[in-house]
Amino acid sequence: MALLIFSMISVAGLIALRQTNLSDSVHPAFAYVLFIGAITWLTMIEGGQGSLVGLQPVKTDLYKDSHAKAYKSTAITTKGDNLDRYLLGRQLMVVIVVFCVNMSAGPVGGAEIWGYPSWLKNVFFEFGLAMILITCMIGQLNSQVNASLCMLDYINNYFSLFTVWVAMAIEFSGLLHASYLIQILVGLMAGKKIESNEPPRSGMNNVFFWIRILFSCTVLAFCTAVTMIALFDGKTTMWEGVPASVALIVFIVLMCIVGMLEGMQIAFFAVAKLPASERGNSFFAMKTCHLLFQGEGNNLPGFMIGRQLCVVSCMFFVARVTSVDMKGEANLFGVPDFIQSFFNTGLLGALMLTIIGSISWQLVASAFPIAFLSNPITYILLRWCLLLENTGICQGAWVIAAVHKKIAGFQRDEVYIGTAEERAKQSMADDDDALQLGAGHLVKLPNFTMGAPHALQVLIQQDSAVEKYIADLAEKLEEGDQKA
Repeated sequence: MALLIFSMISVAGLIALRQTNLSDSVHPAFAYVLFIGAITWLTMIEGGQGSLVGLQPVKTDLYKDSHAKAYKSTAITTKGDNLDRYLLGRQLMVVIVVFCVNMSAGPVGGAEIWGYPSWLKNVFFEFGLAMILITCMIGQLNSQVNASLCMLDYINNYFSLFTVWVAMAIEFSGLLHASYLIQILVGLMAGKKIESNEPPRSGMNNVFFWIRILFSCTVLAFCTAVTMIALFDGKTTMWEGVPASVALIVFIVLMCIVGMLEGMQIAFFAVAKLPASERGNSFFAMKTCHLLFQGEGNNLPGFMIGRQLCVVSCMFFVARVTSVDMKGEANLFGVPDFIQSFFNTGLLGALMLTIIGSISWQLVASAFPIAFLSNPITYILLRWCLLLENTGICQGAWVIAAVHKKIAGFQRDEVYIGTAEERAKQSMADDDDALQLGAGHLVKLPNFTMGAPHALQVLIQQDSAVEKYIADLAEKLEEGDQKA
């Protein structure tokens, strides 16, 4: 919390002193508005995803009257394949909003404030630790914590509904439809049919679908061309003195790291409910699963926290690498100044990162989760994410979540709709088939709670003998799987 408060005060001061990417060219008030607005929207995007995915199997009649606004959102996402469409559009929203956060409050090169020593400026400004902590703890982790337990209350507002509409509009625009081409190719490679809740497209709907795929591929190729030319010509906001070849290598490595982390999240949840004997038999698959699911299973939510920190760090670096800065020279392709100004925002890089560095990897991981587990890089990144989480550097998110929950008056979903067992007794059991998993689907759950039934969790906490029995039983089952 001390690091977070220090970071917030420092960033606020940098904006006031016109020492950030946006405030050095516009009035600081505008930078403040964009920064606060982007962070606020990010909390709804992240929390909304957890809520809408978590509520997908729950019968909407249970909360239709008590949470009318939440019902308006779930009425959209529970229809047909709309949840997949929402998740696709949301993916670009997250990247764009993080880029806007960096644009509005990211320190300029050589930023000076209040006589900070060089080492402190390098760590918090040049390396970007201040922006990373603010974005992770305030914009993402705190909302995911509350949304994993208080789904109904979290999205029971028109801000959430507006966010759903925007995500659906982004998907409908066709900007991300290249992802569907990747989805089809992945399904063919895996020999698996992409399951759908809708009948096959026909007639003009099919023509419109493929036109948007062609449009998306064209836009993606253009974004790639602009980014690559800017990188090779040294016309980005990359640090001075870094050769173009090094900048390109850094960009590719960061894209691969983000892709691996996005794919790992999908792969881990794909195998979470599988018996140990079906989680792969390669050396690294077994080591990864043993580390991930050992003990009480706390390493899975621990990975999610460390992963968030790592992904945001990479995104800020990618934003620096891909944001165009012509340094007073002629515009790219001779375009007018207003188009060049759009190039300079880095949003073209954001679109490329979303499709190539995020969605593509998730789709591959959804079809080949065991292959992801068998990759040694997966094990290394898992270790790294757990190390980041164990430093405690993001533990302030729990404090912010508790304060937010208190102010907003959030209550756990069980208060309104009961537990899954209670709903089943009332002939309102959850429809687990409503949540589509597997090849071609981007569903990923922010697992901040243990997977055991609530009653068992309480019993384990109250009786140490029960805890020991469960641990011994799990150990024996694992030994039996290894022998088999």
